Amino acid sequence: MALIILRCVFLACALGISQLINSSLAADQVNSWVPWMVFLSILGISSIVLIGDIYIAKKDLSTISSIYFGLLIGLLLTYILSIAAAPLIRGPNVIWFQLVTAMLLCYSCTSFLLQTKDDFRFLIPYVEFVREVKGFKPLVLDTSVVIDGRIEDLVNTGIFDNQLIIPRFALTELQAIADSGDKLRRARGRRGLDVLNRLRGNDNVDLQIFDRELPEMSGQTVDLKLVLLAKHLEGKVVTGDFNLNKVAKLHNVTVINLNEISNALKPLYLPGETFQVQVIKPGEGNEQGVGYLDDGTMVVIEGAREAIGEQKMVMVTSTLQTNAGRMIFAKVE
Repeated sequence: MALIILRCVFLACALGISQLINSSLAADQVNSWVPWMVFLSILGISSIVLIGDIYIAKKDLSTISSIYFGLLIGLLLTYILSIAAAPLIRGPNVIWFQLVTAMLLCYSCTSFLLQTKDDFRFLIPYVEFVREVKGFKPLVLDTSVVIDGRIEDLVNTGIFDNQLIIPRFALTELQAIADSGDKLRRARGRRGLDVLNRLRGNDNVDLQIFDRELPEMSGQTVDLKLVLLAKHLEGKVVTGDFNLNKVAKLHNVTVINLNEISNALKPLYLPGETFQVQVIKPGEGNEQGVGYLDDGTMVVIEGAREAIGEQKMVMVTSTLQTNAGRMIFAKVE
């Protein structure tokens, strides 16, 4: 709304300036088409500026600053050289000297700053502004990670001190799941809403709802919107979705995958170590039995097919790390 008001005021000022110029012209000294030409010229220039501003939605602050300061430095150097060359150049040649010098210096300075804008951090246009947020980079939450519920336990441990961002479109998707006709989906959606309410009520957690939808998000899927938002905020995506993890990495956005965190925190057993586990079910092999550790790690036990339901002391023979988790191969001690 503020941009719309600004553009309307800009257009009104342009029309007012054209009227002032026309009123300053003597009616008996100009042709009748001159006022219309002035009016249409100013209106055309203003319209071009407005259209360019609307269609170039994403502006690069460093590029704009480089152009601005390049022109400013070029004009300043032109003025200094004009004063220095005044005793040598006189008459009408002074204007041509200033025009040529201004053209060359403005181009050279602007080109130099555009090519070196990432090197000169001490100049004013290259000051890097840091967002005033809690922690380092904001964490953009996916719908799946909210429904999962482990993010609440993880935040409560104090490991993350970052600001948590839940986009409005993700919240809308979560509400749609909570209103689903399927009983299981409805329960999962309501659990996700309960997790958000508890996080919102926790004074030690900075949870914000991002209401604005960026222009580049129009027509995109929810997963891609999350990635674009995290890229815009220079934050990280928190998810448990394997596909979203891949999409985010393609866009060079950092991902925190709760499944990878869970796998990293599981105890590591080396070949030769022993532990006790209950055999739950038969395995795929003829003599294999399958058990599970308290953290959900699957243990494939050789020679335990006949010991289903019993506690067995087993010795680790090897381990296998997959995207789904860690598997332990063992044999009865």
